[in-house]
Amino acid sequence: MLRSYLLLTITMIIFSGNILIGKAISDLPPITMTFFRCLIAFLILLPLGWKDLKRNRSLWMKERKPIVALSISGIILFNLFLYASLQFTSSTNVAVIETTTPVFAVILGMLFLKERLNSIQCTGIFLSLIGALWVITKGSWTIISQLQFNLGDVLVLLAVIAWAVYTLLIKQHSHKYPLYGSLAIMLFLAVIILFPFAAVEWRVGILHLLEPKLIFGLLYLGIFPSFVALVFWNKGVAAIGPSRASIFLNLLPVFTIIGAVLFLGETVSIFQLIGGIVVIVGVYLSTKETSAKVKEIQSPEKEMHG
Repeated sequence: MLRSYLLLTITMIIFSGNILIGKAISDLPPITMTFFRCLIAFLILLPLGWKDLKRNRSLWMKERKPIVALSISGIILFNLFLYASLQFTSSTNVAVIETTTPVFAVILGMLFLKERLNSIQCTGIFLSLIGALWVITKGSWTIISQLQFNLGDVLVLLAVIAWAVYTLLIKQHSHKYPLYGSLAIMLFLAVIILFPFAAVEWRVGILHLLEPKLIFGLLYLGIFPSFVALVFWNKGVAAIGPSRASIFLNLLPVFTIIGAVLFLGETVSIFQLIGGIVVIVGVYLSTKETSAKVKEIQSPEKEMHG
């Protein structure tokens, strides 16, 4: 049991590192960052998924539409919006807003899968959204009334929505696919789709990618959130169940705030702390009674790296 808690805690540290490293190398264009993350992850997962790929050739063709939709929503758009957001807003804001991902997954489940919510869950959803809005607006009604939102906060919200769509698709289609084979296919599709757009960003040159800081940053993104955290999360969920494991998601903003202060020199304001606490309470309440299947796909990273 203790080992499982440790694995899940390390997973949250790795996920927070995804945000912190993304912020540290945010001078890289977001498409380039997403492309290399997907390429590195694909090269790592390919040997693990090779047998699945060969055995299920007819499956990939038959179920190609869902796999393409999964790749676009959960791998391309989620990461693209996330890394783009880090160019405009703080890593603390990104972590707090990203923590609302389970709430949006629950909302989509209610709207499209007709899942019923009780009063506690509705209260949790309300609190989470209010907390996120508080962080985005810095507690200012003027920002709301004049619609003067930070572009980065809007982009991370789009990332959250993209991942919520991905969770909905996962719930409907994941039973069809072997894990490593499907991840390899989704990453391969992402690399193919992203390449021409990344090439446009490289017209000014790509030699700057050889800087040690950028190389190590991209390797971290491609290895740890994309592979190590995936293994650790799956082992933790298998040991203690998705319901209890989902509680660890609330550690994401905690570790990110600590890292942002220690390594990025960011300052954390009282409105961010208050908003983060409200979001965490809301997420806990909104996911308290959800089905195991929904909870298995709540993590903003776990399925691909998502």
